[in-house]
Amino acid sequence: MRPEDFGWTPPPPDPDQPRQIRRILRLFRPYRGRLALVGLLVAASSLVSVATPFLLKEILDTAIPEGRTGLLSLLALGMILSAVVTSVFGVLQTLISTTVGQRVMHDLRTAVYGRLQRMSLAFFTRTRTGEVQSRIANDIGGMQATVTSTATSLVSNLTSVVATIVAMLALDWRLTVVSLALLPLFVWISRRVGRERKKIATQRQKQMAAMAATVTESLSVSGILLGRTMGRGDSLTRNFATESERLIDLEVRTNMAGRWRMSVIGIVMAAMPAVIYWAAGLALHFGGPAISLGTLVAFVSLQQGLFRPTVSLLSTGVQIQTSLALFQRIFEYLDLPVDIEEPAEPVRLDTVKGEVRFENVQFRYDAEGAAAEPARAPVLDAVDLTVPAGGSLAVVGPTGSGKSTLSHLVPRLYDVTGGRVTLDGVDVRDLDFDTLARAIGVVSQETYLFHASVADNLRFAKPDATDAELHEAARAAQIHDHIASLPDGYDTVVGERGHRFSGGEKQRLAIARTILRDPPVLILDEATSALDTRTEHAVQRAVDALSANRTSITIAHRLSTVRSADEIVVLDSGRIAERGPHEALMKENGRYAALVRRDARIEPPRGTG
Repeated sequence: MRPEDFGWTPPPPDPDQPRQIRRILRLFRPYRGRLALVGLLVAASSLVSVATPFLLKEILDTAIPEGRTGLLSLLALGMILSAVVTSVFGVLQTLISTTVGQRVMHDLRTAVYGRLQRMSLAFFTRTRTGEVQSRIANDIGGMQATVTSTATSLVSNLTSVVATIVAMLALDWRLTVVSLALLPLFVWISRRVGRERKKIATQRQKQMAAMAATVTESLSVSGILLGRTMGRGDSLTRNFATESERLIDLEVRTNMAGRWRMSVIGIVMAAMPAVIYWAAGLALHFGGPAISLGTLVAFVSLQQGLFRPTVSLLSTGVQIQTSLALFQRIFEYLDLPVDIEEPAEPVRLDTVKGEVRFENVQFRYDAEGAAAEPARAPVLDAVDLTVPAGGSLAVVGPTGSGKSTLSHLVPRLYDVTGGRVTLDGVDVRDLDFDTLARAIGVVSQETYLFHASVADNLRFAKPDATDAELHEAARAAQIHDHIASLPDGYDTVVGERGHRFSGGEKQRLAIARTILRDPPVLILDEATSALDTRTEHAVQRAVDALSANRTSITIAHRLSTVRSADEIVVLDSGRIAERGPHEALMKENGRYAALVRRDARIEPPRGTG
């Protein structure tokens, strides 16, 4: 820890801060009625609490010296009622403000999650999962105190300060001037401390996001398997310890930033009663106006009452400055440009026949994986293909030839950078998202299953599916008998990413899920490439059942799975090198025939069924 870490250098003012504050205030706009009620409760509570010193003054100056017990009883009762009313109002305003704050946090979480759901595949290929989770959990969670209590605290303390200062002026304006002389300095110091903490808070949240990403990647089932089999458990622990050490440093700096300066403010505010007594005594000694005992005690009571809300206001200002860093990170996600948008007036197809066309399709990636402008080399170039409704197309070629990219263009995981892709003659960019989701089913090599039951995973495709429909889909996918043999049957929890099932079983579950969805267009992206021969045959039977009477586009590395396709296309560097049925391509003895001969020489990989 360096000594300068606890020092302070005034940061430059943020020119964008006023706009950001206005944006934060807009988050509370839907709840302005409740906030107005909180304001009324706060104002009433502040006025009632300020009355107590005046009651105390009357007790000391009138009721007790004159022996008026009736008046004394009424004044004492008034002080008790003041405490009761203030407490009741405080509970009510806390309930309402906390509810409003939690609703705002809910709105933020939902807005961020909804924004991320609209992002293209490119965003997730270049962003760590832990970073995304940290924005939703840590950043929004870190704002809880701000959004649930800051607004109420701000209004409550501000009202209390104003009411108390007015009351102090009514008692004695000279003592009020003495009490408030240093207040502008305190405000200036607190604003500087807030800016300093905001800067550190930004670094802290980034470090927390890095830790979350490390945990997500290394403590997943796949991460544990990799770490154990590579003997890197100790190394991963050391790396995590290093990340945690950095967080310790930032947490200490966050808590210590401006701590001494804020402590000085507290000391000065606590010492003010002594200053008031000293000033009153000097004034009396040098012939100034006499101040009654009741006035002096009431004034000191008000001054002490001013201490708590003033310090709280200064602390709230620091907290707001710190929270601006969290809001800024959330707004960064809310402001992410959406690459793939639904058109303003989308076309909806009630019935989809399933004809798919690629018309002079071009596609390029930018440096971060998103669709790019024409400056970069094309991944796909001048691709013209037609897959008639109910027909089958197989796309083969060497690694990096653009096979999977071609399949991603149909469901709009990416958008073309040239040409167009059509479904039943309609550009997929003109279709509504619901039509695309209903029309196109995708089964990829990397099967994803939720940590839930088999039934829940299948019903993700069709939430209202009956048990009979689940069983029928599972039978078609050649997986029903295995599920039925499990102790919990369809209630069996599949585990993290489905690791309780083998590769072939997960693929068949994914196929059953797609069968349940019943899409007219099917995309099979290397669906059997990672399986052994026996498992491949079982999965292929399920694929054949799924492909029947549907338009199918198969991306294949293992060519034995595509021989029956109506048309086979060989891609090379994003261009169509050959096309035709299996027999015709074999007779040409070109690239496809060479791939088939190479495939025949390679022993099929061994896996688990």
